[in-house]
Formats: sequence, structure tokens, C-alpha cells
Amino acid sequence: MDYVSALLPPAVMAVFFIGVIRVIVKTQGGANKAKEDAAVDAALARAEGARRPSAHPEA
Repeated sequence: MDYVSALLPPAVMAVFFIGVIRVIVKTQGGANKAKEDAAVDAALARAEGARRPSAHPEA
């Protein structure tokens, strides 16, 4: 019975890992893809705008 207790934790972790991967794959794309892409684009644009120095420095 020692082999069962030795193999059970890795087997359980493998099942959970496969489940997580399946959820990730199923949620990619779909109806929310355009909305998620727009949110990422907006965040990148804000970060890019904050990083650029002002063209008209105050004197």
C-alpha cells in the first residue's frame, strides 16, 4: 500500500493541472476576445503615453 500513497499526490496534481490547462484553452478567444484585446491595447497606450516625455517642456 505504500506505492499507492506515494503515487496519489502526483496523480492528483496531474489531474488538477490538466483541468487548469483545459479551462485556459477553453476561455481563449470567444465572445470576449475583442473586449479583452481592446482593454490590453488601451492599457498599453496609457503606459506608452506616460512613458514618453512631454514635447513641450515647461520653462
